[in-house]
Amino acid sequence: MGDPAPPEDIFERDLAARPANHEALSPVVFLERAAASFPDRAAVIDDGRVLTYREFAARCRRYDSALRRRGIGKGQAVSVLAPNVPALLEAHYGVPMAGAVLNAINTRLDAATIAFILDHAQSRLFLVDRDLEPVARAALAAMATPPPVIWIGAPDTGDAAIDGGYEAFLGEGDPQEAWRLPGDEWQALALNYTSGTTGDPKGVVYHHRGGYLNALGNALAFRLDDRSVYLWTLPMFHCNGWTYTWAVTAACGTHVCLRKVEPATIFAAIAAHGVTHLCGAPVVLTMLLHAPESVRRRFAHPVDVGTGGAAPPSAVIAGMEELGFRVTHLYGLTESYGPATICMPHADWDDRPLAERARLMARQGVAYPTLGGLMVADPQTGTPVPSDGATIGEIWLRGNTVMKGYLKNKAATEAALGRGWYRTGDLAVRHPDGYVEVKDRSKDIIISGGENISSLEVEEALYRHPAVMEAAVVARPDPYWGETPCAFVALQPGAQARAEDIVEWCRAPLARFKV
Repeated sequence: MGDPAPPEDIFERDLAARPANHEALSPVVFLERAAASFPDRAAVIDDGRVLTYREFAARCRRYDSALRRRGIGKGQAVSVLAPNVPALLEAHYGVPMAGAVLNAINTRLDAATIAFILDHAQSRLFLVDRDLEPVARAALAAMATPPPVIWIGAPDTGDAAIDGGYEAFLGEGDPQEAWRLPGDEWQALALNYTSGTTGDPKGVVYHHRGGYLNALGNALAFRLDDRSVYLWTLPMFHCNGWTYTWAVTAACGTHVCLRKVEPATIFAAIAAHGVTHLCGAPVVLTMLLHAPESVRRRFAHPVDVGTGGAAPPSAVIAGMEELGFRVTHLYGLTESYGPATICMPHADWDDRPLAERARLMARQGVAYPTLGGLMVADPQTGTPVPSDGATIGEIWLRGNTVMKGYLKNKAATEAALGRGWYRTGDLAVRHPDGYVEVKDRSKDIIISGGENISSLEVEEALYRHPAVMEAAVVARPDPYWGETPCAFVALQPGAQARAEDIVEWCRAPLARFKV
């Protein structure tokens, strides 16, 4: 006799998914909701120009319609090379509305790398801001079959190879034309290129589900709501602005575009628009800390700052608090849609001295609310390391907010995801309270006489020196020890210090072999 038939699952009987109770998740829906809820609210502010949510949504629908009328849709990339201007923000909705894949390109790249990206992504259309015309033309000249180009903020150039201006392109579309959700939320949403130490950049592919969930995670973790005013100090090309391009809209907040990141313009924008939130790498925080007194402003309201991309030194966090900013430390990678962990403060931290509180806040923290799993694992065995704050392992991530994989790179995708987790390459410890603290990149760890030295730990000591504004530590070849740490520092304006003084300063907080 065979095995008995399994009992019927009564919770599946006549309860199929259907249009009334199931649809693909996509961050594009946030715009439709915001436009319906607050049609006359300021959605986008750009150098005095204001777009309401009604106007913003109509422009994005025109974008979608114009693409589809050109035959661009599912499985096809649209590349954009632009600073933080409305056209790039509109691309985050208009491109996926058409089912196409948004490829926002790093504006700091050279022409050869841009040409590689356009070719590798098989871009069907290339939108370029007028300020980046020289590097874009050089990239196009290096390609055998360059894509057609749309200039942002510039009239028709008369060049036969160029399609003309951005506003004319939007004019091709119909704002009344209905857009469609993707048939499958696993469908590609965006393509972001990340550079390694060797070889060509890898194309990280995002899906609609991940973009939707990480955006909601941002809104929850960063306390966004319909009164939030978000200043774009973080490049929108970087992990699609850590998905804040969608998160701010999900909260029905206001986007304030910023073409160039400078202390004077940042302080002025906060004062003029009542900015409540901004994000940026620690270098942006350092820039604000050391801004001249003539451009600094004090605000009547707290300004939340999300920082990540590198571990912020505790001295920088402390300085920002003294300046009136409230810092939230986030950690993530391009492969995780930006933020994957957050250092959530505990109530009892408020009673601790600022320096101690800043050191706690400099840790990478705990899993994001929308992340499936976070582990600090032994890289060889895949088993979790003890939560002792000392044993170093590799950060592994899993869940809906991890990339689909690398475009046209099966080997790299398998290496990164093949063990059931995404291996970040970041080395960390887990503290007894469960909070993770990054110690180094696996490729950047300094091995001196067989001992591991965290470059981040040495940098942390350097940042505490009163004369130091910025610091970076790398490995230097040594005939006896194999490697020793080598530090590069930039002093604060007007400060003076000898190399010997700084080295001596490091001997107190660090073991001798780390100095």
